[in-house]
Amino acid sequence: MSRPKFVQFFCPVIEVLKELGGSGHPAEVKDVIANRLNISEQERTELLDGGAPRFDNQVAWARFYLVRAGIIDSSRRGVWSLSDKGRAIEFLSYEEALTIFKQIHSEFQNNGNSGEATSESDEAIGETIAPNDTSVSDDSSYRKKLLEILLSLPPSGFERLCQRLLRESGFEQVIVTGRTGDGGIDGQGILQVNPFVSFKVLFQCKRYTGSVSVSQVRDFRGAMMGRGVIVKSGV
Repeated sequence: MSRPKFVQFFCPVIEVLKELGGSGHPAEVKDVIANRLNISEQERTELLDGGAPRFDNQVAWARFYLVRAGIIDSSRRGVWSLSDKGRAIEFLSYEEALTIFKQIHSEFQNNGNSGEATSESDEAIGETIAPNDTSVSDDSSYRKKLLEILLSLPPSGFERLCQRLLRESGFEQVIVTGRTGDGGIDGQGILQVNPFVSFKVLFQCKRYTGSVSVSQVRDFRGAMMGRGVIVKSGV
Protein backbone atom coordinates (compact mmCIF):
# COMPACT_ATOMS: atom_id res chain seq x y z
CA MET A 1 0.00 0.00 0.00
CA SER A 2 1.30 3.43 -0.92
CA ARG A 3 1.38 6.24 1.60
CA PRO A 4 -1.21 8.99 1.03
CA LYS A 5 0.21 12.45 1.64
CA PHE A 6 -2.59 13.43 4.01
CA VAL A 7 -1.37 10.92 6.63
CA GLN A 8 1.32 13.47 7.53
CA PHE A 9 -1.41 15.75 8.89
CA PHE A 10 -2.80 13.27 11.44
CA CYS A 11 -0.50 14.44 14.24
CA PRO A 12 -0.67 18.18 13.40
CA VAL A 13 -4.49 18.09 13.50
CA ILE A 14 -4.42 16.51 16.96
CA GLU A 15 -1.73 18.90 18.23
CA VAL A 16 -3.48 22.01 16.89
CA LEU A 17 -6.84 20.99 18.39
CA LYS A 18 -5.09 20.53 21.74
CA GLU A 19 -3.49 23.94 21.36
CA LEU A 20 -6.90 25.47 20.64
CA GLY A 21 -8.37 23.96 23.80
CA GLY A 22 -9.68 20.71 22.36
CA SER A 23 -11.78 22.05 19.51
CA GLY A 24 -11.67 24.49 16.62
CA HIS A 25 -13.32 25.55 13.38
CA PRO A 26 -11.88 23.86 10.25
CA ALA A 27 -10.47 27.08 8.78
CA GLU A 28 -8.82 27.95 12.08
CA VAL A 29 -7.23 24.50 12.37
CA LYS A 30 -5.91 24.63 8.81
CA ASP A 31 -4.47 28.12 9.27
CA VAL A 32 -2.51 27.06 12.35
CA ILE A 33 -1.25 23.90 10.65
CA ALA A 34 -0.16 25.87 7.60
CA ASN A 35 1.74 28.37 9.75
CA ARG A 36 3.32 25.67 11.88
CA LEU A 37 4.48 23.63 8.88
CA ASN A 38 5.45 26.67 6.81
CA ILE A 39 3.01 25.82 4.04
CA SER A 40 3.45 28.48 1.38
CA GLU A 41 0.60 30.54 -0.03
CA GLN A 42 1.18 28.86 -3.38
CA GLU A 43 0.75 25.43 -1.82
CA ARG A 44 -2.38 26.57 0.03
CA THR A 45 -4.00 27.88 -3.15
CA GLU A 46 -3.11 24.92 -5.36
CA LEU A 47 -6.37 23.38 -6.55
CA LEU A 48 -7.56 19.87 -7.29
CA ASP A 49 -9.24 19.12 -10.59
CA GLY A 50 -12.56 19.50 -8.79
CA GLY A 51 -11.69 23.05 -7.75
CA ALA A 52 -11.08 22.49 -4.01
CA PRO A 53 -7.77 23.60 -2.42
CA ARG A 54 -5.47 20.56 -2.25
CA PHE A 55 -4.03 21.44 1.17
CA ASP A 56 -7.45 21.99 2.75
CA ASN A 57 -8.66 18.74 1.27
CA GLN A 58 -5.71 16.75 2.60
CA VAL A 59 -6.28 18.10 6.11
CA ALA A 60 -9.97 17.25 5.76
CA TRP A 61 -9.04 13.67 4.77
CA ALA A 62 -6.84 13.47 7.87
CA ARG A 63 -9.74 14.61 9.99
CA PHE A 64 -12.03 12.06 8.29
CA TYR A 65 -9.78 9.13 9.20
CA LEU A 66 -9.24 10.46 12.72
CA VAL A 67 -13.02 10.58 13.18
CA ARG A 68 -13.29 6.98 12.01
CA ALA A 69 -10.55 6.03 14.46
CA GLY A 70 -12.47 7.64 17.32
CA ILE A 71 -9.79 10.28 17.90
CA ILE A 72 -11.96 13.20 16.77
CA ASP A 73 -15.68 13.47 17.44
CA SER A 74 -18.07 13.84 14.52
CA SER A 75 -18.45 17.48 13.55
CA ARG A 76 -21.06 19.46 15.44
CA ARG A 77 -22.06 22.74 13.76
CA GLY A 78 -18.85 22.73 11.74
CA VAL A 79 -16.55 22.35 14.76
CA TRP A 80 -13.78 19.75 15.01
CA SER A 81 -13.20 18.47 18.54
CA LEU A 82 -11.00 15.85 20.17
CA SER A 83 -12.62 12.83 21.81
CA ASP A 84 -11.42 11.47 25.14
CA LYS A 85 -9.24 9.10 23.15
CA GLY A 86 -7.77 11.99 21.18
CA ARG A 87 -7.07 14.09 24.26
CA ALA A 88 -5.17 11.16 25.79
CA ILE A 89 -2.71 11.05 22.85
CA GLU A 90 0.50 12.86 23.76
CA PHE A 91 2.23 12.31 20.43
CA LEU A 92 1.40 10.43 17.25
CA SER A 93 4.33 9.34 15.12
CA TYR A 94 4.09 9.07 11.37
CA GLU A 95 4.27 5.27 11.56
CA GLU A 96 1.43 5.22 14.08
CA ALA A 97 -0.58 7.52 11.83
CA LEU A 98 0.08 5.22 8.88
CA THR A 99 -1.09 2.24 10.95
CA ILE A 100 -4.35 4.07 11.71
CA PHE A 101 -4.84 4.84 8.03
CA LYS A 102 -4.22 1.22 6.99
CA GLN A 103 -6.59 -0.11 9.63
CA ILE A 104 -9.47 2.22 8.77
CA HIS A 105 -8.90 1.87 5.03
CA SER A 106 -8.94 -1.91 5.37
CA GLU A 107 -12.26 -1.71 7.21
CA PHE A 108 -13.74 0.33 4.37
CA GLN A 109 -12.60 -2.20 1.82
CA ASN A 110 -13.94 -5.13 3.85
CA ASN A 111 -17.29 -3.42 4.42
CA GLY A 112 -17.56 -2.21 0.84
CA ASN A 113 -18.06 1.42 1.89
CA SER A 114 -16.91 2.80 -1.43
CA GLY A 115 -19.37 5.65 -1.04
CA GLU A 116 -17.44 7.12 1.86
CA ALA A 117 -13.85 6.22 1.11
CA THR A 118 -12.55 5.28 -2.29
CA SER A 119 -11.14 1.77 -2.75
CA GLU A 120 -7.91 3.22 -4.12
CA SER A 121 -4.98 2.45 -1.87
CA ASP A 122 -2.48 5.12 -2.83
CA GLU A 123 -2.18 8.89 -2.66
CA ALA A 124 -4.94 9.22 -5.27
CA ILE A 125 -7.36 9.07 -2.32
CA GLY A 126 -6.31 12.57 -1.35
CA GLU A 127 -7.08 13.81 -4.86
CA THR A 128 -10.79 13.24 -4.32
CA ILE A 129 -12.99 15.46 -2.15
CA ALA A 130 -13.00 14.39 1.49
CA PRO A 131 -16.42 13.22 2.75
CA ASN A 132 -18.49 15.15 5.26
CA ASP A 133 -16.52 18.37 5.10
CA THR A 134 -18.47 21.18 3.47
CA SER A 135 -15.59 23.61 3.92
CA VAL A 136 -13.68 21.93 1.08
CA SER A 137 -16.54 20.56 -1.00
CA ASP A 138 -17.61 22.14 -4.21
CA ASP A 139 -21.11 22.98 -3.00
CA SER A 140 -22.10 25.38 -5.76
CA SER A 141 -24.68 22.91 -7.11
CA TYR A 142 -26.18 22.46 -3.64
CA ARG A 143 -26.42 26.21 -3.17
CA LYS A 144 -28.18 26.53 -6.49
CA LYS A 145 -30.69 23.84 -5.55
CA LEU A 146 -31.24 25.45 -2.15
CA LEU A 147 -31.89 28.84 -3.72
CA GLU A 148 -34.34 27.27 -6.16
CA ILE A 149 -36.24 25.71 -3.24
CA LEU A 150 -36.27 28.97 -1.29
CA LEU A 151 -37.50 30.95 -4.28
CA SER A 152 -40.26 28.39 -4.89
CA LEU A 153 -41.65 28.68 -1.35
CA PRO A 154 -44.90 30.62 -0.88
CA PRO A 155 -44.49 33.89 1.06
CA SER A 156 -45.88 32.34 4.24
CA GLY A 157 -43.53 29.38 3.92
CA PHE A 158 -40.49 31.61 3.58
CA GLU A 159 -41.58 33.64 6.59
CA ARG A 160 -41.85 30.43 8.65
CA LEU A 161 -38.39 29.43 7.50
CA CYS A 162 -37.02 32.79 8.64
CA GLN A 163 -38.80 32.28 11.94
CA ARG A 164 -37.02 28.94 12.41
CA LEU A 165 -33.69 30.47 11.39
CA LEU A 166 -34.00 33.21 14.00
CA ARG A 167 -34.94 30.70 16.67
CA GLU A 168 -31.88 28.61 15.81
CA SER A 169 -29.81 31.80 16.11
CA GLY A 170 -30.87 32.42 19.70
CA PHE A 171 -34.04 34.50 19.38
CA GLU A 172 -37.00 33.74 21.64
CA GLN A 173 -40.75 34.30 21.30
CA VAL A 174 -40.38 34.64 17.53
CA ILE A 175 -43.73 35.23 15.85
CA VAL A 176 -44.72 35.99 12.26
CA THR A 177 -46.94 39.06 11.94
CA GLY A 178 -46.67 39.77 8.21
CA ARG A 179 -49.78 41.36 6.81
CA THR A 180 -50.86 44.11 4.41
CA GLY A 181 -50.13 47.61 5.64
CA ASP A 182 -47.49 46.57 8.15
CA GLY A 183 -44.78 48.66 6.52
CA GLY A 184 -42.86 45.57 5.47
CA ILE A 185 -42.48 44.13 8.97
CA ASP A 186 -42.93 40.34 8.84
CA GLY A 187 -42.35 39.37 12.45
CA GLN A 188 -40.75 40.00 15.78
CA GLY A 189 -38.77 38.24 18.46
CA ILE A 190 -36.83 38.73 21.68
CA LEU A 191 -33.04 38.60 21.69
CA GLN A 192 -31.73 37.68 25.15
CA VAL A 193 -28.23 39.18 25.36
CA ASN A 194 -27.64 38.02 28.94
CA PRO A 195 -29.81 37.23 32.00
CA PHE A 196 -30.34 40.96 32.58
CA VAL A 197 -30.53 42.43 29.09
CA SER A 198 -32.98 41.62 26.28
CA PHE A 199 -34.65 43.62 23.58
CA LYS A 200 -37.35 43.29 20.99
CA VAL A 201 -36.24 42.85 17.38
CA LEU A 202 -38.44 43.23 14.30
CA PHE A 203 -37.59 41.33 11.14
CA GLN A 204 -38.39 41.55 7.46
CA CYS A 205 -38.08 38.71 4.96
CA LYS A 206 -36.69 39.45 1.50
CA ARG A 207 -36.69 36.82 -1.22
CA TYR A 208 -35.27 37.96 -4.52
CA THR A 209 -32.05 38.19 -6.49
CA GLY A 210 -29.71 41.13 -6.02
CA SER A 211 -28.76 43.17 -2.98
CA VAL A 212 -31.12 44.84 -0.54
CA SER A 213 -31.16 48.47 -1.63
CA VAL A 214 -30.53 51.48 0.59
CA SER A 215 -34.07 52.72 0.00
CA GLN A 216 -35.54 49.40 1.17
CA VAL A 217 -33.47 49.52 4.34
CA ARG A 218 -34.60 53.12 4.86
CA ASP A 219 -38.25 52.15 4.43
CA PHE A 220 -37.82 49.31 6.89
CA ARG A 221 -36.23 51.59 9.47
CA GLY A 222 -39.08 54.03 9.04
CA ALA A 223 -41.67 51.33 9.67
CA MET A 224 -40.20 50.13 12.95
CA MET A 225 -39.47 51.51 16.36
CA GLY A 226 -36.32 49.89 17.74
CA ARG A 227 -33.94 47.30 16.37
CA GLY A 228 -34.47 45.14 13.32
CA VAL A 229 -32.95 42.62 10.93
CA ILE A 230 -33.55 41.83 7.27
CA VAL A 231 -33.45 38.12 6.36
CA LYS A 232 -32.68 37.83 2.64
CA SER A 233 -32.63 34.91 0.24
CA GLY A 234 -31.11 35.28 -3.21
CA VAL A 235 -27.85 35.87 -5.06
